Amino acid sequence: MLFLIIFLVSLVASFILPWWSIAIISFLAAFIGAKSWRHALWSGFLAVFFVWVIVALFQSIPNNHILAKRVAALFHLPHWILLLLVTALIGGIVAGMSALSGYYIKKAFNK
Repeated sequence: MLFLIIFLVSLVASFILPWWSIAIISFLAAFIGAKSWRHALWSGFLAVFFVWVIVALFQSIPNNHILAKRVAALFHLPHWILLLLVTALIGGIVAGMSALSGYYIKKAFNK
């Protein structure tokens, strides 16, 4: 359930809010609904990883990946898909760490 909440809210927010809003969304969702540290970490990471892949493809497919190919070449990556995966990995790490922080803050307040 936590995965789905983070996924849906982050997907909607990615079209309206700045990129760092995923950290706030993941933190609050894990603060409210995480059952364990593993649950918080992996739900936040995987939800935002998939959201960023979807959003990047949604923005890159209409222009035939022209910008993605050029940025991948700038970073000496052999293919634009690697750029997509690196981008999603960064978003996933930010969200996973934020969700983990939300879980641990909730745990600290409960003691």
